[in-house]
Amino acid sequence: MEAIVKTSKEVKTEQKISLIDGHFTASEAADIINSVLNVKINFHKLNRLSITEGNASDNCEYDSGRIDELLREQIIAKEFFAQARLEGKKLKMNSTIHISVED
Repeated sequence: MEAIVKTSKEVKTEQKISLIDGHFTASEAADIINSVLNVKINFHKLNRLSITEGNASDNCEYDSGRIDELLREQIIAKEFFAQARLEGKKLKMNSTIHISVED
């Protein structure tokens, strides 16, 4: 994890997190990606629930669309990992999250 250090005169405005970096079996990679996707799906489901609580007529289309998108990605990933597993391939994965303060 890399971050800009806060000093007495400097305010931290960016952060970089190396989330995934390495070589994995198809099963290990599938577990990691499924876990990340499940967390994101649940985040959007909870967000949708909190927005629509007390307002049953609110469609909350953006969050529902994002959930559908993530579920489709989960299916695509499952097929990809199944193929890699059948072929006995190892997978290299890396993911870095860049965070910055916006005004």
